[in-house]
Amino acid sequence: MKKWWIAPLGLVVLVVGVLSGCHTLPRTPDSAAAFRAALALAQTQPTVPQGSPEERFATNRFKEFLSNLSAENVRAQVRLVYATNAWLNDTLKTVRGSEAIEAYLLKTAEGAESVTAVIDDVTRSSDGLYYVRWVMDARLKKVAAGETLRSIGITLVRFDAAGRVVIHQDYWDSAAGLFDHVPLIGRAIRTIKAGL
Repeated sequence: MKKWWIAPLGLVVLVVGVLSGCHTLPRTPDSAAAFRAALALAQTQPTVPQGSPEERFATNRFKEFLSNLSAENVRAQVRLVYATNAWLNDTLKTVRGSEAIEAYLLKTAEGAESVTAVIDDVTRSSDGLYYVRWVMDARLKKVAAGETLRSIGITLVRFDAAGRVVIHQDYWDSAAGLFDHVPLIGRAIRTIKAGL
């Protein structure tokens, strides 16, 4: 017999622990340390030349990949888009390596009816980083009863010399874009936000 009440009970314990200040999970005082380390390593490698056909190809391929995060697209494109040692953080999880990125993105795609993004802008900074501004629509199978969740964000990307992503750091409000729609957790987040 399945014990259906275990998962909701776990969520209640987590929310109560968070709201009461319980610190059973280790805290990370510098949440940007892993990103800085990955970026420092990536910046020791050459990137696509600014204004080159390779740069246009790399940015267009990345935009097309983000535009449709389906399981079929992930399987067909992820190892062409991401370098073997790529580092990805989407504010929910950090993964390293194209194989781990593929597994994570497949799990994400398979948990959704659809995940699409409209790319509004791509800008290159003087240090060879690209900022990709987007609006994402996600219809998740187990969250918000199939409702379309829309969020905005920016992805910081660095390409290697072959035009594959070596750094992928998302900046978006995952609380409003996802967790706000999860029962119990969403209510706790809204309560915390109201108190700030």
